Amino acid sequence: MSMMQTDELNVSFNNLMVFGGGRRVITEWKDIPMELLMRIVSLLDDRTVIIASGVCSGWRDAICWGLTHFSFSWCKNNMNNMVLSLAPKFTKLRVLILRQDKPQLDDNAVETIAKNCHDLEDLDLSKSFKLGDRSLYALAHGCPGLTKLNISGCSAFSDAALEYLSGYCRKLKILNLCGCVKAASDKALKAIGYNCRQLQSINLGWCEGVGDIGVMSLAYGCPDLRALDLCGCVLITDESVIALANNCLHLRSLGLYYCQNITDRAMYALAHSRVKNKREVWESVKSRYEEEGLINLNISQCTALTPPAVQALCDSFPALHTCPGRHSLIISGCLNLTSVHCACAFQAHRAMAPLSHPAH
Repeated sequence: MSMMQTDELNVSFNNLMVFGGGRRVITEWKDIPMELLMRIVSLLDDRTVIIASGVCSGWRDAICWGLTHFSFSWCKNNMNNMVLSLAPKFTKLRVLILRQDKPQLDDNAVETIAKNCHDLEDLDLSKSFKLGDRSLYALAHGCPGLTKLNISGCSAFSDAALEYLSGYCRKLKILNLCGCVKAASDKALKAIGYNCRQLQSINLGWCEGVGDIGVMSLAYGCPDLRALDLCGCVLITDESVIALANNCLHLRSLGLYYCQNITDRAMYALAHSRVKNKREVWESVKSRYEEEGLINLNISQCTALTPPAVQALCDSFPALHTCPGRHSLIISGCLNLTSVHCACAFQAHRAMAPLSHPAH
């Protein structure tokens, strides 16, 4: 706890204490008002919060009702049992992090969460290799308000269960499916595109079964899509990128690493989408022009691309950088693209030109 946090806590404590003829005197732990108690809890790490909940029944009840964010990631050996014990008490959770270094969670733990934590908005189950479809079915019914879900590395989930989840959790904005090789199919993505129209970010990295049908369904169904990672999705072609360029005009980040079927057509489609959208943006808010459009693009190992196409893209999106320290256009493994330069390089060249030709 920092000195500033301690000072703030002391001020809060002094303001709430009343002596002598006042209405209330704080003499025991149980007398601490809810406002001050939750201020104390906000300064504690998650492990200590569990200890604090055992001080007395008042603290336990206050923490159970007031706690909205919690992480079990510090728990290395007994996470499943702790979730089974605490989820029925922490019923007001909105954010729950269950990221694991080694798989601990079983379906019964997630079912307990879904049964008790109906206000949950943000859930991280990454690397939960032991979880099966029961977990997704339970979340669909118990946590329909989810806006952010990370199930990366959960390789046992099926596409049928993911499709089912999308029909109930329609408010999803951020979805991480990296490595969900069975769940992330074109069939599931069609359902997500149809049901989750508020989706802004989806990670499909290394989901090798994803093809053009799935990506195009996202492009048509999720017009507010801003970040899409397709790294390692070897089946996709230019058609996916063209659909994204034409329909997702707020796209900011696109990962195409090792998508070797991508050709210059895709690059020109992205560049053209910038030109097509330029007038609308310029007329609405001129200062937003450079803030809109792609700011991150990974085309590493996309060996079919040529310099003119990628340079056209770079020229259209000034936020894409190839210069040292600002690599937001990643082209590693594409030796034929080494001549591509961002706007910074041209600006530096123009700045140096007068120095190279002094007046006589």
